[in-house]
Order: sequence, then structure tokens, then C-alpha cells
Amino acid sequence: MSAPSQPAPGIGRIIETPACVAEGAAWLAARDARLAAALRKTGPLPLRRRPDGFAPLLSAIVSQQVSTASAGAIWTRMKTARLTGPRKIMWASDDDLRAVGLSRQKIRYARELAAARIDFDALRAMPTEAVVARLTEVPGIGVWTAEIYAMFSLGRADVFAPGDLALQEAARALFDLPERPRERALRAMAEDWAPWRSVAARLLWAYYRVLTDREGIAR
Repeated sequence: MSAPSQPAPGIGRIIETPACVAEGAAWLAARDARLAAALRKTGPLPLRRRPDGFAPLLSAIVSQQVSTASAGAIWTRMKTARLTGPRKIMWASDDDLRAVGLSRQKIRYARELAAARIDFDALRAMPTEAVVARLTEVPGIGVWTAEIYAMFSLGRADVFAPGDLALQEAARALFDLPERPRERALRAMAEDWAPWRSVAARLLWAYYRVLTDREGIAR
């Protein structure tokens, strides 16, 4: 197993192995007793690394505002039809894209992404704020999607996604807040978890799963 990478200027640590996640989780648990209590309930946190590039972002667009099952079915049809690359998206007709399950809006977003000509190799060396800024220039990619990409596809250790409803609900329950924190408030809370905000997100997502299993919260 390779040693955890060292911080890079403007980027921070890169999460590459389960050991990186475990290191971040131990740091968070030592910093806050409530996070430590959550970690005892969740157990070890997942690595959740994904490939980077065009296809993961296209998959994120496909997944917007549909169930996990529906998104998976559409993505499977797109892979079968070999419609997961930028040139294939540009060459495909609207009828081809509708046939695999894309709505008119998502067809537009997929074509916008294909036309954006993002330099995915360059994103790996860019500060996270610049990554988010570049990705959100593309219609259909919001801050949440860009932050998730930085977190899991680029492995950034210090990214959070405070617009995520599951993170908001987990924070409300864990910190005994009177209501679910809004995005700005949760982003401010997460500043205390730097430089391991991505691991804090993993912990809160895992804690949310504990809550939903125990309390029957609709997912």
C-alpha cells in the first residue's frame, strides 16, 4: 500500500487509499467528540474514489432529479449504446439520446458538456476553487456536482458539499440543531473540519445511513 500523498500547493491532500480516509477520520474524532461518537456508530468509512473525466460528469448529469435505480438503468443503456464519450454525444441525434432515456433538458446538458472541451488532465493540478469554477461554467453542472467531482473523482481531501440534503440532515441530528442547516450555515460549520472536510462528508453520509435505518426516514 502506498503512503498517503503530501499536501500539494493550492490542492491539499489527495485521498488515494483507505488509510488516507482512516487518518482523516481519526483526526476528526480527536477534534470533536460528536464526530467520534458518529464514527463509533458507522464503523470504518469507505474510500469512494471514482475515475475522473468526461463520463463521470455525464453520469452525474444523468442522475439529476431521478431515482438511483432510474439513473442506473439509463446509464446502462447509454454504455450499451456507446454514448458516454463527447464525440459520440455530439454525433448522436436527439432521437438516439431520447431512446436511451434522456429528457430534452438532459440532452442539452449532455451536448453542452461535450462542447465544453474541458481539459480533465489540467483539472487534476488546479486548486479546488478553480475546478469548481471551471465545471460550473457548463450548463447542467452546479456547485454540488462540481464539489462531488472534486471529492471523489479528483480525491481532494478538503472539499465539502453543503448543499447535499443528506449532509444537512445528518448534521442536524448529530449536532442537535433545531432545524436542518442551510447550505451557507453548513459550509461555515465545515470550516472546523479542514483539512479533512471530504472525510467529514463521508462520515456524515455514513451517519445519515445509520439514522435512516434506525428512524425509517424516507430516502
